[in-house]
Amino acid sequence: MPVVVIAVAAVVALIVLIILFKLVWRVAEPNEALIISGLGARSKPIDGVDSLGFKIVTGKGTAVMPGFQTSRRLRLDSRASNLEVNCVTQQGIPVKVRGVVIYKVGDDFVSIANAARRFLEQQKSMDGAIHELFTGHLRSIIGNLTVEDLILNRERLTSETRGSAADEMSKLGLIVDSLQIQEIDDETGYIRNLGRPHAARVAAAARIAEAERNQEATVREQETERENAAVIRDTEMKKAEYDGQVQQAAQQARQEVILKETRNAELEAERTEKRLESEIRKPADARAYEQVKLAEAEREERIAQAQAAATEIQLRAQRQAEATRLLGDAEAHATRQKGLAEAEAIKARAEALAKNTDAVIAQQLAEQWPQIVEAGAGVFGNVDNMVVLNGAQGIEEMLAKALTLGGTGLGVARQLLGNLNVPDGNPQNGHTPAVPASVPVEAPKEPKADD
Repeated sequence: MPVVVIAVAAVVALIVLIILFKLVWRVAEPNEALIISGLGARSKPIDGVDSLGFKIVTGKGTAVMPGFQTSRRLRLDSRASNLEVNCVTQQGIPVKVRGVVIYKVGDDFVSIANAARRFLEQQKSMDGAIHELFTGHLRSIIGNLTVEDLILNRERLTSETRGSAADEMSKLGLIVDSLQIQEIDDETGYIRNLGRPHAARVAAAARIAEAERNQEATVREQETERENAAVIRDTEMKKAEYDGQVQQAAQQARQEVILKETRNAELEAERTEKRLESEIRKPADARAYEQVKLAEAEREERIAQAQAAATEIQLRAQRQAEATRLLGDAEAHATRQKGLAEAEAIKARAEALAKNTDAVIAQQLAEQWPQIVEAGAGVFGNVDNMVVLNGAQGIEEMLAKALTLGGTGLGVARQLLGNLNVPDGNPQNGHTPAVPASVPVEAPKEPKADD
């Protein structure tokens, strides 16, 4: 436990020491000077000058006692101040001079001390002080110079200005790095007029020189044109001569070409004629001969086909006639046999009727009994609703009456057949006509429905 307390106390003490060191220690940057004033802030005598009453530190660090001493920073880097001065020259001509002065606080302790006493709390006012200082010196110096001196010898103006302001700048602790006169203007146009004679002389010399050069150029151009004309003439002559030779050679070559083309055309015509003879005429004759032979063969084939078709048609007609005759004979024989059979049947039926009328009629009725019953029951087919009062017995009675119609029809048929056998109403061969007897027909019984 005591070890932890000691470690914590050591860390806290270290942190406190670091904080105190940060609060106490001050370091001057390369472009600034520390001005320390307060208790014990005394500098050594500099260049025979006694202590200044404050301490100057540049390029290193120093301790500052909080509450007892105060440190401030003085900038040592360069500054620039623009100058614009309206003044009058020795000739009484008003001019406006524009320039710039680049200055800084001197690097020696005396200059730093002088600047600290004057600008430490008002460092931004340095530009105004420099402007006023150099404005006054420029006015005084320009008043002793002419406009020509200002234009032709600006170095003199700047050197005299720097020399006249050097003492005052030293007292302020400042030094001039550079002084430049940028522009000199005048409202009267004096400077512009100064250049006109020289400009006129230069312009005249330029025009004379230009005229001389133009004359020389014209002469040279004429000579060149003459030389060019001679060269062009010679060239045209040579070109005409060459063109004649070329045309003559071309004409000869053309004639040779024409001769060659004529010969080639003749050879081509002969070759074409032979090719037509071998490729067109002979194959055409062969094809024509072939077509003739093919036509003859086709005609003979068609004649043979026509003869065969006529023969076939004749044979077919003969066969059809023979088949028709045979068919007619068969139909006639069948018709004759059918008539004989019907006659025999009618005769047999007449004999049967004469012998046993009731049996024949009964047989006919038995054969037609389903149609008779269907016709009798057909009376009920158009009935939509039927009411039977006595139940199943009434239904049986109606069905019995419908079926009884067959027995009644049997008696009627027998009576009619008896009348047919007795001409004029008299019995044949002395026979007494039979009295039709009713044949009872028993209706089929159906199961009775429960009431």
